[in-house]
Amino acid sequence: MPSKSKSFWTEKKKSAGVAYLFISPFFLLFAIFGIYPIIFTFYLSFFRWDALSPMEYVGFDNFKFVIEDPTFWISFMNTIVMALMGTIPQLIVALILAVMLNSSITRFKKAFRTLYFLPNITSIVAVTLVFSSFFGGEGIANWMLTSIGLDPVAWNSGWWGVKIAISIMVFWRWVGYNAIIYLSGLQSIPHDLYEAATIDGASRRQQLTSITLPLLKPFVVFTVLLSTIGALQLFTEPYVFLGQSGTGSTRQEGITMVIYLYSEAFRNSFFGTAASSAVILFFFTILFSVANHWLSNRMNGEDGEA
Repeated sequence: MPSKSKSFWTEKKKSAGVAYLFISPFFLLFAIFGIYPIIFTFYLSFFRWDALSPMEYVGFDNFKFVIEDPTFWISFMNTIVMALMGTIPQLIVALILAVMLNSSITRFKKAFRTLYFLPNITSIVAVTLVFSSFFGGEGIANWMLTSIGLDPVAWNSGWWGVKIAISIMVFWRWVGYNAIIYLSGLQSIPHDLYEAATIDGASRRQQLTSITLPLLKPFVVFTVLLSTIGALQLFTEPYVFLGQSGTGSTRQEGITMVIYLYSEAFRNSFFGTAASSAVILFFFTILFSVANHWLSNRMNGEDGEA
């Protein structure tokens, strides 16, 4: 009998095709709005372009201009300083809050979780406007300082005043979010481990250092990584806060790397140098993320093993 030709579209391939068809919208949108802008930014960083005239190839001149621009390095240092001031205390306090929320002696846990998470879902522009009033020349912050005999601080024009005010905004906005992540990590640790440690005579401190912190390590690494990326992309808080004083957000005491590239693109119409700034920021983000991941592993385990 003649053999029957086997169809190319078997039931298995049909099922796979339908599955790929259903998930294809995500990958198409990700390619258009995620991958393409990144590739175009790398491409644009080698051209001079003002969005109106034809693009002109300039090689590495845009990178040379950015690297030799003192304002770029001021924005870099501002970003690093505000990242350290806003992130490190935030993660430590978030961990303490999570331990308190996870404690059996704390009451109204659900209410506290909601209150801690509330700043994260509040409009960042509204938050910044409120803090702008708080840190104004005659705002509540200076009133509190003068009430205890201290001199008022120029929160929106002083070199350190601007950084402290913005760091407090970042701290207030993200501390509750990180506390909820740590809380979920604490609640995922089996209670049997603490009971066994208690029976063996382990103290609270020994349980914290031998059980809680090692098992909480993946959550710490996750929050450190997110905080690092978020700190390097700081934009809205300094942009709105410094804009309230009427002198713009590009003043040297508060300019960040993202504000620098935004200013190059949409104020000076130098899209090539803005793209090269974005590429440099991209590599800085990778570098600091890898460094933070390595440090987190070193602090929580010898070889980075969970």
